[in-house]
Amino acid sequence: MENNSTSRTDLTELQNSIEKVKTEIKKIIVGQDKTIELFLAAIFADGHVLIEGVPGIAKTLIAKILAKTISADFSRIQFTPDLMPSDILGTSIYNMKLSEFEFKKGPIFSNIILIDEINRSPAKTQAALFEVMEERQITIDGITYKMNKPFIVFATQNPIEHEGTYKLPEAQLDRFLFKIEMHYPELQEEIKILLEFNDRKSHNDLNQISQIFTKTDLENFRTIIRAIHIEEKIASYIAGIVNQTRKSGDLYLGASPRASIAIMMGAKSLAAIRGRDFVIPDDVKEIVFPALRHRIILTAEKEMEGKTPDEILQTILNRVEVPR
Repeated sequence: MENNSTSRTDLTELQNSIEKVKTEIKKIIVGQDKTIELFLAAIFADGHVLIEGVPGIAKTLIAKILAKTISADFSRIQFTPDLMPSDILGTSIYNMKLSEFEFKKGPIFSNIILIDEINRSPAKTQAALFEVMEERQITIDGITYKMNKPFIVFATQNPIEHEGTYKLPEAQLDRFLFKIEMHYPELQEEIKILLEFNDRKSHNDLNQISQIFTKTDLENFRTIIRAIHIEEKIASYIAGIVNQTRKSGDLYLGASPRASIAIMMGAKSLAAIRGRDFVIPDDVKEIVFPALRHRIILTAEKEMEGKTPDEILQTILNRVEVPR
């Protein structure tokens, strides 16, 4: 499919920076190429990311390395069952010298926030986080505090069936642009992990990771992403896929218009990462899974059959005609 747009978008600087980031990540991480591309796509699309997978597969490590490649403030919050909203947002403390209350900002006031095990904390704490993710500001004691740009939340989650977790409500899951699922490495990848770990003098030393993007670079790249061309027939293709989720007899809940926007922005980012200034159907097909898997709910029958959201989404993709 060719791009009919007359003006071309220069992707040289963005491409060079992406290659540098991949080089930095590969200093520590083996494989995970598609996962890294999805992370970068979310960052360029100005979206938050939920990462799910069993313990020990480098969910947190990838997020930390990516954060390290951006010259911005970073904070990490470990979610626990006793964590309170004020532990995240901050709290007003009485200043004896000034005889007045002053607001002490919490760890959410950063550029890149890594939330470890987001489903370990109760609903009240989760709700406080999701509100600031959506509004990109908080109001305490009548005063509004805006988050500085960039403001990106990476949150890790162990599978729900593990004990001691609180399931995230669907309305709150919708705040995440992508849900990225990480799986065990292939046999050859795991052998490579062992050999590299054995040869390394310092294990997972993040000090060896160089900063590649500045905050200004990131804003410039986001402007480029917004300019990526998308033909009307590709937009119709996205809308058709999302519309099918609402009509599917396999789903109790389909995706919202916010999901359509997530697919479009994700596809634009992926196109730019791969060196194109226009979106093709393959970009859309790849983004459908991370953009929709957390926004749909299977019927009880399908869940009992052991079906996954990705399997239902694949069925829907097979059903929707691909634009030529």
